Amino acid sequence: MVSQEEQTLSLTYFLGLGSNLGDRIQNLVNALMELGTHGNAIAVSAVYETEPVGGPKQDYYLNMACALETLLEPIELLHLAKTIELNLGRQEGERWGPRLIDIDILAAGQVQVDVSELVIPHPRLAERLFVCRPLADLNSDFIPPGMAFTVEQMAIQLKCSAKVERRHSRHELLGLLPEEDWR
Repeated sequence: MVSQEEQTLSLTYFLGLGSNLGDRIQNLVNALMELGTHGNAIAVSAVYETEPVGGPKQDYYLNMACALETLLEPIELLHLAKTIELNLGRQEGERWGPRLIDIDILAAGQVQVDVSELVIPHPRLAERLFVCRPLADLNSDFIPPGMAFTVEQMAIQLKCSAKVERRHSRHELLGLLPEEDWR
C-alpha cells in the first residue's frame, strides 16, 4: 500500500512509444509491460501507423502513447526509459533513424523541466501528429504547460502534416497485454 506522503509525490507522465523495426506491435507491448512494473499503469492510446519524420528513408512506425503514474523523478524516468530501450534490443544509430523501440517523455502533468539531458514537455510535441494524435486519445483536453492549445486542437491543426492511420484500437492493444497490465 502506498502511504499518503508517497501519493503526493507521485507524478503522472505521458509517454510516447514508437517502433519501426522487427515485430513493431510486440516491441510496443514489451515496452509497456516493462514500464508498467515501475508505477501505476493508467491508460494506453490506440496504436497508429505513421510515416517517419526526418532522418533517412525508413519503414513506417507504429506509435502510441501511455499514461504512467510513478514516484520516479523526471530524470529517473528518462534513465529507466533508456534502460528499457537497451534491454529490448535498441541499438544506437542515426538521429531520427529506424529503431526497434523509442520511449519519449512527452509531458508530466504541469511540470516543466529544461536541463541538458531532458526537456518536458517534449520540445517537438506540438509539431508532430504522431505524438499529438495518440496523446489526444488519452486526454484530449490536456494543455501541456507553456502551450496555448489542447493536444486535440494541436492534432487537428497538424491533420494534413503527415500520414497517421489507426492500426490497433486501445481494446486490441490491451488484449495483447497480460491481464494485470494497463487496466
